[in-house]
Amino acid sequence: MQKALNLAKKAEALGEVPVGAVLVKNDQIIGEGFNQPITKADPSAHAEIIALREAGQLLQNYRLVDTTLYVTLEPCAMCAMALVHARIKSVIFATNEPRAGAGGSLYQLLDNPSHNHQIEIGSSVLKSESSKLLKAFFSSRRKNSKSPNISF
Repeated sequence: MQKALNLAKKAEALGEVPVGAVLVKNDQIIGEGFNQPITKADPSAHAEIIALREAGQLLQNYRLVDTTLYVTLEPCAMCAMALVHARIKSVIFATNEPRAGAGGSLYQLLDNPSHNHQIEIGSSVLKSESSKLLKAFFSSRRKNSKSPNISF
């Protein structure tokens, strides 16, 4: 989780929401990512998705069985369903996301019995550190009133 937290700080340095993710198989990192939707102009460039893509390329497989994802924030619905489809074994997240969390805070998608695959869920690893990073980021954003470069 410490590696994921370090990746979250890279996202923060780019002005992105500070979320980092590390995917592990057999005690080896096979994929990692940090939030980059603004930087990449890609709404799907969440930390989890980037880590999944990297791991899929490394393993040359879209099924990432027997893997564990460590992520600093509870996955959103988009990421949760990508994790389910990839057949991730377990997800450990640092802090809950009460507004959009899909690992139990708002939605229950990771281990939903109606899906053809359920993911084991763990939480609160480095919760304080991750929570502080996120709170400081959003507090700073509110103070500066700067929004991302968005054009309509």
